[in-house]
Amino acid sequence: ISGEYFLFIVFHPYLKNGTKVRPIQVGPFEDLEVIRLEAGMSTSRFVKLIDMPERTWRRWQAKARQGQGPKGPWPQPARSAARDLVVGHALAKPVWGHRKIWALTRHDGHKVSQATVLRLLRDEGLLLASQYQKQRRELAADRRAAFAKMPDGPNQVWQLDFSEFETTTGGTWRIAGCRDWYSKYEHPWHVSPTGNKHDAIAAVELALADYEALFGHPLADACPINEITGEVLPVVTIVTDNGGPFRSIDFELFITSHPELHHVRTRVNSPGQNGSRERGFGTLKYERLFLDEIPDALTLAERAEDYRIEYNTQRPHEAIAWNRPLEVHLGRASPTVPTFEQEEILPTT
Repeated sequence: ISGEYFLFIVFHPYLKNGTKVRPIQVGPFEDLEVIRLEAGMSTSRFVKLIDMPERTWRRWQAKARQGQGPKGPWPQPARSAARDLVVGHALAKPVWGHRKIWALTRHDGHKVSQATVLRLLRDEGLLLASQYQKQRRELAADRRAAFAKMPDGPNQVWQLDFSEFETTTGGTWRIAGCRDWYSKYEHPWHVSPTGNKHDAIAAVELALADYEALFGHPLADACPINEITGEVLPVVTIVTDNGGPFRSIDFELFITSHPELHHVRTRVNSPGQNGSRERGFGTLKYERLFLDEIPDALTLAERAEDYRIEYNTQRPHEAIAWNRPLEVHLGRASPTVPTFEQEEILPTT
C-alpha cells in the first residue's frame, strides 16, 4: 500500500468537513513493523508518521533482530512478602473481597496496601467477579431522616426487622434481630416460622438479654432521669419499618412497659432509613446462608449464629474504619480510627 493510504487508514486526521479527530491507537511494535515493511516506508519516515522518536524505534528493531524478548518479569517484593498471608485469608474467607482481606492482613501486623492485595488476588485467581451492578449503599440523607439526633455512641439506636429464608426441606423461616446502628453489632437472632408481633417482641428481649450479658447490668440501669419530673428517659430507640408486627398494640405495650426503650417507625416506602439492618441481612445471606443448601430450621439457626459470632468478632467492617463491631460496641475501638498501625505520612515541605 502507498504511504498516503497508510496515513489515512491509521490516523484519519481529518474528516470531509475539516474537523480533526483523535488518531487511532497504534499497535505493538511487531504489528507496526509488518505494516511499515508492506508499505515500503523507511524507518525515519515511518516514525515521523506515527510521532515516535526514531531512537526508540531503532532500539526496538535491534532487540527484535537479536531475538530478545520484552523486559521483565520485574521483582514484586511487596506481593512476595504478603503472598502467603493474603492467600491464606482469601482461601479461608472466599466470599470476602480484597478490602476485607487487606484489613485482616493489617490486623495481623503486616503492612501492605489495598492495591497490592488486589493485584495479588488477581494473580492467584482469587478475586471475586464484579460483573454485577453495584448496589447503592445507605444514603446519608435517608439515615439521618430516621433520627432527630444522630447517634454518637453504641446502644442509642437499634434497628429491627424480619428477613425470610427458605430451607430445602423445612419450609420458609423468618429471622428477626436487632442491630446497633453505631457499632454495627448484631444481637442474637430469633428464628421462627412466623413473623408476627410475638416474634418481634422476642427479638427485642434477646437484645436486652444480650446487653445485660455484655455490660453486666440491665439496660434500664443506664437510663437518665429527668431531674424535674423524676421520669426515666429512654436510652435506646428501636427503629422499624411499618410492618404489621410493629404497628400492633401488643408491641407498643411491650415498648411502653420498658422505659429504657423508645419506638420509631420509618416513613412509608423508605427502606433506606432502616438500611443498616437491611444490609446486615444481606451479608448474612450472601456470605453464609446462600453458600450451600440448608435443610431445616435447626441448621439455619446454627449457621446464622456462627456467622453472627464471626461478624461481630472477626470480620473487619469498612463503615467503622475496618474495626470489628464488638470492639466498637464495647468502646475498645473508635468507628473512625483503625486499630491496626497506621503509616505516618511526613510533610514534603
